[in-house]
Amino acid sequence: MLFNSVEYLIFLPLVFILYWIVAKFNNLKVQNGLILTASYIFYGLWDWRFLFLILASTIVDYFVGLAIHKKQSQGDKGKLFLWLSILFNVSLLGFFKYYNFFVDAFVDMVLLFGYPIKSTWTLSIILPVGISFYTFQTMSYSLDIYFKRIKPTHNFLDFATFVAFFPQLVAGPIERASNLLGQVTNKRSFKYEQAVEGLKLILWGLFKKMVIADGIAPMVDDIFANYDTMPASSLVLGVSLFSFQVYGDFSGYSDIAIGTAKLFGIELMSNFKFPNFSRNVAEYWQRWHISLSTWFRHYLYIPLGGSRVSKIKSIRNICIIFLVSGFWHGANWTFIFWGGFHALAYIPVFLMGRNTLYKNNVVAENSLFPSLKEIGQLFATFTIVTFSRIFFRSESLTDSFVFIKRLFTEFNWEPYQHPMGYRMVDYFVLLAVFVLYEFRMRRDERNPFKFKSPIVRFIAYTLVIFSILLFYDDGVDRSFIYFQF
Repeated sequence: MLFNSVEYLIFLPLVFILYWIVAKFNNLKVQNGLILTASYIFYGLWDWRFLFLILASTIVDYFVGLAIHKKQSQGDKGKLFLWLSILFNVSLLGFFKYYNFFVDAFVDMVLLFGYPIKSTWTLSIILPVGISFYTFQTMSYSLDIYFKRIKPTHNFLDFATFVAFFPQLVAGPIERASNLLGQVTNKRSFKYEQAVEGLKLILWGLFKKMVIADGIAPMVDDIFANYDTMPASSLVLGVSLFSFQVYGDFSGYSDIAIGTAKLFGIELMSNFKFPNFSRNVAEYWQRWHISLSTWFRHYLYIPLGGSRVSKIKSIRNICIIFLVSGFWHGANWTFIFWGGFHALAYIPVFLMGRNTLYKNNVVAENSLFPSLKEIGQLFATFTIVTFSRIFFRSESLTDSFVFIKRLFTEFNWEPYQHPMGYRMVDYFVLLAVFVLYEFRMRRDERNPFKFKSPIVRFIAYTLVIFSILLFYDDGVDRSFIYFQF
């Protein structure tokens, strides 16, 4: 079930009403049971068979958490059970997401040494939606118990609800038990202000997804499908539009997820904080897909030594983080190159000691407009990130390198024609207004309609709703991009 579907428009109010009716009976068990049932229905509508994978991951990490805690109370660290959790979840990912990749890599390596393999070992494997997200979430639970950051829950229903909570089940944010599970286990009461905040975020998320991301998707698809015949001017346009598409798509999903959770009295972590207004690559990664970045920092980068070790080892750790992050996104060398590119872009920032320079402030912190220096920084960072998306969007490394080659050799300029014949200037104006609007709200990512005047708020609501209805096309399948990860 998609957030931007008519089915969800029916599903969400129905679950919301039942949820708060049940809450009146002051029975947390029934309330969580309802959320868990709704979450399994929400996920099962994609493919009910994959519910067994979520259930298996839930059962394993629930009992692993109890076993680790029991061993620790007996003076044992419980490392064996931790490895059971890691191996089980990584095996799920390895089989469903990476099996064919490793088989193809092995075959290519054998061919390189002159030993052709006649038969193929690849399988027709369907990638379960959201598997990269919920496996990381359950693993973090076991890791946090092992490092004594939390204590395990003895209530299986609460834990299952934490794992399968439908707003963030298939594309995050990847929540830690210290935040989400603690809310699941406590009584929740309806708060009008919180629900209104949630509805605002849902509306803004739908705008970013359906108007910005889906609106420019046909142009991105057209340019990347025909890059071998396009001039450099169109290629620059295509990859630039893709930057806006993937941001609108993924941050739009996160806004809807966070907003939906608010309707049920639950606060999820922020996953995006206006990454397009970053002044260097380090700040970009502090603002983009925050839940994944912090996951890797807490569970991989810091255990490797982080930046507390020598410069050489710190650089090694940075490379590992970005390469693993790239591989997390998909079983394709393009994602590994994408991760490696970001590592190369991050390392100079780290060596200059500027990786935490902008951690606690935003661009144009105390002014209405950014300075010329900040404008240059924003443009440079956006250019670096956008260039890397050539690898992210291309089907293969060959496509990536041909795209880049043409980018620097086909200098003739030709005005790009929309594949459906629409005026391009309309999209340029739309994106310009969108960027300026987000720049205005850059200090508070959770309040997209922050206006003192109720008249201005009404106008903003009207324009956003009208735009969503205008761009909605029931005949187009526009799933969220990160569902494939």
